[in-house]
Amino acid sequence: MGGLVVIWPRVDTGCALGESYAKQPDEGQMGQDMNVLWIMADQLRFDYLSCYGHPHLHTPHIDALAARGVRFDNAYVQSPVCGPSRMSAYTGRYVRSHGSTWNGMPLRVGEPTLGDHLREAGARAVLVGKTHMRADLEGMVWLGIDPDSDIGVRRSECGFDAFERDDGLHPNTSIQRWSAYDDYLVANGFEADNPWHDYANSGVDADGAALSGWLLKNSRKQANIPEEHSETAYMTNRAMAFMEDAGDAPWVCHLSYIKPHWPYIVPAPYHDMYDERHIIPPVRAEAEKATDHPLMAAYLNARVCQSFARDEVRETVIPAYMGLIKQLDDHLGRLFAWMDATGLTDKTIIAVTSDHGDYMGDHWMGDKDFYHQMAVKVPLIIADPRAPDAARGRVADDLVEMIDLAPTFLAAVGGAPKPHVLEGRDLTPVLHGAGPLGRKYAISEHDYHWSEMATALDVAQDRAHTKMIFDGRWKYIHCEGFRPILFDLADDSDELVDLGASDAPAHVEARARMKDALLAWATRHHSRITATPQVLAGQSKAAEEGVLIGFWDEAEFEAATGIPFDSLTPAGRPA
Repeated sequence: MGGLVVIWPRVDTGCALGESYAKQPDEGQMGQDMNVLWIMADQLRFDYLSCYGHPHLHTPHIDALAARGVRFDNAYVQSPVCGPSRMSAYTGRYVRSHGSTWNGMPLRVGEPTLGDHLREAGARAVLVGKTHMRADLEGMVWLGIDPDSDIGVRRSECGFDAFERDDGLHPNTSIQRWSAYDDYLVANGFEADNPWHDYANSGVDADGAALSGWLLKNSRKQANIPEEHSETAYMTNRAMAFMEDAGDAPWVCHLSYIKPHWPYIVPAPYHDMYDERHIIPPVRAEAEKATDHPLMAAYLNARVCQSFARDEVRETVIPAYMGLIKQLDDHLGRLFAWMDATGLTDKTIIAVTSDHGDYMGDHWMGDKDFYHQMAVKVPLIIADPRAPDAARGRVADDLVEMIDLAPTFLAAVGGAPKPHVLEGRDLTPVLHGAGPLGRKYAISEHDYHWSEMATALDVAQDRAHTKMIFDGRWKYIHCEGFRPILFDLADDSDELVDLGASDAPAHVEARARMKDALLAWATRHHSRITATPQVLAGQSKAAEEGVLIGFWDEAEFEAATGIPFDSLTPAGRPA
């Protein structure tokens, strides 16, 4: 059998702690279709988990998942910002293919999603949490689709059936407005015009006035909510509520946590678990501030980077960020133990990842939006109960992209491959020890037309974009209108030295080779969503449709097609 056996003492924080060990898969499970629990924690850095090497932030439950699955050490998002990264994960397609280039950019109404593919395979795609999806309402109106119809609702929810959608920005925003979580808070006595802000994302001063979690100075305050009513606890409970009544049809449940995304504030006891002693020194160098690259200089001058370049900001925010991750790990431990007890672990693939990382002052930067490792590389841990024992607990160094999850999950529920739509690769062979994946490059894209950088540099919308290509050593960043940026991670693993202007022969050669590789990727066919296997098969049978091109005479036709020419009808089709 697959899964965890957990020794599970209760502690007075309401969270579960304990040790886990891997069990063995049943022989009969090796070929069966599975459920998938796809966990995504927004803005979670890969190196803020103990299984990825953090020395102070211990995450035993995520570590235990890695011990019975595969931990991917080179997983990259297709954009270092929420919206386009998630749309790539949900469609299995690159940003340039699906066209949702930044937060708030609608996903085209006709763009196929994982939910569409799963339904064709007889499985459910269910959302519990965040998608950052913006519906293409204009496209739906143009096509005459009622947004409140079954089709319209699924188009608005990125193809998912929304058991509970919560993007974590509410109630006074166009994305979220009032939510079920707001109702939950009010029902439990936390009444306010904005209970999400005033309780879950604020502290209080000595007089009981709210101290907004949006203000970085308040990050280490105790959130004004008992831990068991916080967003992370609530969404964990909602995932269990779905799985408890999910029925027999296979499902993919996307449990998408809002935290540790900002506002950076966490309830007790997590608010003071960490302090300055637990903060890793920043990855940065004084020389980075003297960059001659206009775009990088504009990034460093942006407000969020100016803030996180200050030591007092890092020392205030990072302990709260760590507390949010510790809280997440405890609730995942609670969830995994519940799945063990209900028998779900043995028939559920569990994946843990993020949509991007967080600079936290590294490279003098804050938030995300560029391509250093802490922003564009993400944790990815997948445990498949069908995998043989020899495949468990491995660290895979394959270059993996977030678009690989869609074909992997489709295969898990027994769906047929869809290479004419899905640009990612099925990771199942890697999970079962039969890899390697064989990818040569990872790609990521960013559109910064909305930003302070575009304004400062007076860059037009159609030129405000960058693209990264990474081969495991060289990271080449194309910056439209400016020189490229190049990092050699073999000699400079911290990415402190930009080689984009170096005239050293090895650097000139690497830039030329990576530029050619990026061009080759860009000129590939990225929009073959109509070239289904049925259409392709029909194209090879043109003669059967009465299309007779290039035949000299009857004999040549009969030799090529095997169809007697005399059998054709006047319309040119076989009788």
